[in-house]
Amino acid sequence: MITAKAPGKLYIAGEYAVVETGFPAIIVALNQFVTVSIEESHEYGSIVSKQYQENSLFWQRQGDEMVFDNRDNPFHYILSAIKLTEQYARQVGKTLSVYHLRVNSDLDSEDGKKYGLGSSAAVTVATVKALCAFYDLQLSNDELYKLASIAHLDVQGNGSLGDIAASVYGGWVAYRSFDKQWLAQVRSTTTLKELLKMPWPALSIELLTPPAELSLLIGWTGSPASTSHLVDKIALAKIEKQAAYQTFLNDSKACLDEMITGFRQQDLTKIQTELRHNRVLLQQLANFSHVAIETRILQKMGKLAEEIGGAAKTSGAGGGDCGIVIIDRAIETAPLFQKWHDNQIERLNLAVHLVD
Repeated sequence: MITAKAPGKLYIAGEYAVVETGFPAIIVALNQFVTVSIEESHEYGSIVSKQYQENSLFWQRQGDEMVFDNRDNPFHYILSAIKLTEQYARQVGKTLSVYHLRVNSDLDSEDGKKYGLGSSAAVTVATVKALCAFYDLQLSNDELYKLASIAHLDVQGNGSLGDIAASVYGGWVAYRSFDKQWLAQVRSTTTLKELLKMPWPALSIELLTPPAELSLLIGWTGSPASTSHLVDKIALAKIEKQAAYQTFLNDSKACLDEMITGFRQQDLTKIQTELRHNRVLLQQLANFSHVAIETRILQKMGKLAEEIGGAAKTSGAGGGDCGIVIIDRAIETAPLFQKWHDNQIERLNLAVHLVD
């Protein structure tokens, strides 16, 4: 049996702007995982998730095609990852097989609520990694990122793919998104094998080293949010409020460039200053787009953290899910966690995951 895993992620800064080509964000990989295992079969294949026992999916092979007998299918990202990885496998001369694929995720709460840790990206990356091992495909991290990004984009249709980068590379990542219009155009005239070897316009992935004294705290509101839905609403504001949106993009870029410099210089104060600046910029975006990025409970979480010297903001699309705090690890945080608990904010005691 072959097993592969991919970590979840949280956005630190640069949300929404990062969906535009070349605009920066900082993302961190966390030590919660989606695990995918594959075992060869000879009669029929299956896709089973512990999180979706009642929706297990069975399929058979007809030539190179996978044929499904279950029309109600919750595994879109897995299926897209399989389709793209097997397309690549065929292009490099591999013979396709039938197999059982099993998925298990740490990225949701025990009662099934999503923490907002990028489960769709992690399951896409883990599936691609497992199939690469199964078919003995030797992909670099850059090629793995590109293949998983195409698979994810084919399902979601929007977003930055920064969560894919975090799941592939691990650690703290400074990320700039590639030109998705270029990708759409070049896919029709280029093989997948060639596409993974090509440089992608504007794509940038840089691993950052945080200052030794930096501590990352994560609080969960208990209220999941839909990233795709929120990104769609911001896209509407982009059309209706073009000048305000462009100002937001430019300000976000300047802020993130400074914050990335803070990491390079190991300057915690600069990182905290720019995190607070990014929070203000997102509040301005929320005001002119009429999208509730920072909910009341996220505001409370941030206020409590700021009172003891932490720099706090929403993480990701907002509208619920998680907030993050960057704080000097010398500061005592137990009283803060108690106040969070008293305000129905759950501390997620997670660590940054570094890929070997």
